[in-house]
Formats: sequence, C-alpha cells, structure tokens
Amino acid sequence: MVSRAFADVLAAGRAGFNECAREAARRHALFRPEAFARFLEEGVGAVADAVAAVQPARLPAVVSAAYGIALELAGRGLVGPQARANESAHEPALDAAWRALLPRYAALVAAQPERVLAMVSNAVLHLDTIPGARSGQWRAELAALAPQVATVAQLRVVGQVAAWRAGAAHFRAGAIAAAAALPEPLALRAFGAAAPSWAALRARIEQDPWWSAGDACAVRAREVGAFSGFGGQFAAPPQLRAGAGGFLVRAGERHFLLVADAYGAVLHAATAEEFAAGADGAEPDAVAQARRAAADLPQEGLAVCADASTVALASPYTHAIRLLARERGGKHD
Repeated sequence: MVSRAFADVLAAGRAGFNECAREAARRHALFRPEAFARFLEEGVGAVADAVAAVQPARLPAVVSAAYGIALELAGRGLVGPQARANESAHEPALDAAWRALLPRYAALVAAQPERVLAMVSNAVLHLDTIPGARSGQWRAELAALAPQVATVAQLRVVGQVAAWRAGAAHFRAGAIAAAAALPEPLALRAFGAAAPSWAALRARIEQDPWWSAGDACAVRAREVGAFSGFGGQFAAPPQLRAGAGGFLVRAGERHFLLVADAYGAVLHAATAEEFAAGADGAEPDAVAQARRAAADLPQEGLAVCADASTVALASPYTHAIRLLARERGGKHD
C-alpha cells in the first residue's frame, strides 16, 4: 500500500513520471511494468516513507531521484521477481536493501538522494558478483550501524568495512586504511571489536589477516576452488606460489591471485609473469602443519606454500586449495 505522502508526490508529477517509464520500456528489453510497479511500491515506497518521517520537504527531490534509479534497475532486470535471488534469501538483494536498509539512512538519503541511492545499489550489485559473499550479513551490519553514521563519507567507509567482513577479502587493506578517518567509536563498532583504541586494533588487524571479532562467519581455515567441469575455477590441480598480496595460482593455462583471510577468499586474474615471480616452498613448521591438515589426502605430491601468516596446500588428487592460519610453536598466532 502506497502512503498518502508518496502518492501525492507521484500524482503531482504523473505526466513526467509516466513519460520516463515509457522511455525506459523503449530502451530496455528486460523492463517489465509489473516488476517496476512492485519495486516502486515496496522499495521506493519504503525509502519515501522514511524520508517523509524525517525531512518531508525533501520528499519530492528524493522521489524524483529514486524513480529514475528504480527505472534503470528495473530495466536491467535487477529488481522484482525476475531478479536472481540469493539461494538463502527470500528476495533479491537490491529489493531487500531498498526495503529494509536504505530507510535506516533516511536523513542521508534526504540530503543527497542520487548519491546515496546509487552508492548503496552499486555496492549491493558488486557484492553479489563475489562468490561466497554474504550480502545479508552486509545489510544487517550496515543497518545496525545506522544510528552512528552521520555523513555520506562515513557510510561509504563502513560499507567497505562491512563488505570485507561479509566475504570481500580483497577489501581488507582498503577498509583498514579508510577506517582511520572515522570517529573512533564508530571505527571500533564497524569492526565489531572491543578494544582500548582504534590504533591498537588497527595494529593487530594489519598484522594478522586471520584476526576476527569472534564472528560466527570468521574461520581460521578455508578451502577454495573446484574442478571447472563442475562449475569451479580450476581446469587442473592448482600449483602455488607466495606473492606480496596473496598466493599466486596456476591451474592449467590460467593464473590467479588468491586473497584470503578469516572472513573470505577471492580469486583475481593474474599473469604467468606474476606467478613466475612468486616464491615457492615453505618452512618445515608450515609443511608439518599442512600435512596434519591434509591427513585425508595422499601425502604423495602434496604441495605446500606459506607466507608469514598463512599456509596454503594443494594436492594433485583434488582441484582445491586449503588455506590455514599459520601456527607458531604449536599455537595459533
């Protein structure tokens, strides 16, 4: 049910809004009027109602910006019933973000509607492209942080931090650096950590990629990759080398950079030259740890590679890479 305030704005601009919808239908083969109408009511309507409650004078500007962005999203088939929903979710990620997350940031939406609506929508779409990323967790963390976020710049940073904690492992360094600009209580809250200071917490996180705030989703061991014939990334058992930003991987004729930590693991494209420049092998303690962790695999041909914080192992009998937080003296760091 559309609220009276939202309905009044739509009615006042009916001619212009209808022309924009007709143009979207002409431009986009995926545009479905019924899907757009549903998103307009449930997604844009939720944002409009939240803005009307805090800054009613800004409602026309917000509805105008939201209507245009919603048309673009619907035209690309990204919202409504035709959008691909996460297997564990009841609705597509964008629908959920507009309905339940963006209203929490009504004041920021009112101040800069196009910027905030586009920024959050783009973040949702990008996170959805990362295998294993947990978009529901990202939305929940941002929603919980809303009372402490005072500016659009702060929203951008906490969104990056939350994306890292939701599985975008390659965001880790950037998130840590960007969080230095946040007020200290907000920085600590964004990382979900109880610490005496942001400086102390930052030093710990920068030192240990397997640090976590004790989240249920954080682990100290991961397995990455599968046979490409079964929908995985590797056409052949992977070979490993350590690089400056992660592990270099060669699988058949393809090369990857593997970035992993307690919250997730991400594969990026790499080159043969980058793989060749990596360091192979591992110290005896890392090899011993890997062999214990691979007790279910034949020890013949087991490849072990390690850097200061992580042990990676691969077997010619599988197409997967196991990653372990490195032990020191028989204990975790």
